[in-house]
Amino acid sequence: MKYPNFEEERKLWKRRIASVAGLDEAGRGPLAGPVVAAAVCLKPDAIKILKGINDSKKLSEKNREYFYKILTNNKNIKWGIGIVSEKVIDKINILEATKLAMLKAVKDLGCDVDFLLLDGNFKIKSEILQRSIIKGDQKVFSISAASIIAKVTRDKIMEKYDKKYPQYGFKKHKGYPTKFHREKIKEFGLCGIHRKSFSWV
Repeated sequence: MKYPNFEEERKLWKRRIASVAGLDEAGRGPLAGPVVAAAVCLKPDAIKILKGINDSKKLSEKNREYFYKILTNNKNIKWGIGIVSEKVIDKINILEATKLAMLKAVKDLGCDVDFLLLDGNFKIKSEILQRSIIKGDQKVFSISAASIIAKVTRDKIMEKYDKKYPQYGFKKHKGYPTKFHREKIKEFGLCGIHRKSFSWV
């Protein structure tokens, strides 16, 4: 199995670009809840403790939690979170909401960044130099790290919503369009966190 590596970061460091942040999101596809983005700025020393890191979708929940704790509790790792609600998603569409969440994540980093590496094929409205990388969460270390923080953060949000709207089973499917979720929408209608602009809702 191929794992993400530090090649993109190393290329930038060789160009004397000291601070590089990877960005990724979680929650573009669900029918309910926010979209969450994370920005992660790693130092070379972080490589040793993050062996085995990968795109969050390729990791078990247990392994995501394991890496999340390392990523969010290490002095060599800076990270930020951006959250955009389902109401804003309905107003500006999911792509623009994703870009907004990424901008918020960069601002939340709390440190100066010289270059951004984004997962996907789009860019965000920032004066910071940036590069988009398709499947970046499977190729680039810092983007993979961001995918884990974004995913775990969003999952925790949806678990809280499960307590408020227990009839929908958000803890289990996190708002994604599973058969169970769609059946519950038919049975109970939409709740306060459903994305009303999504056609299949």
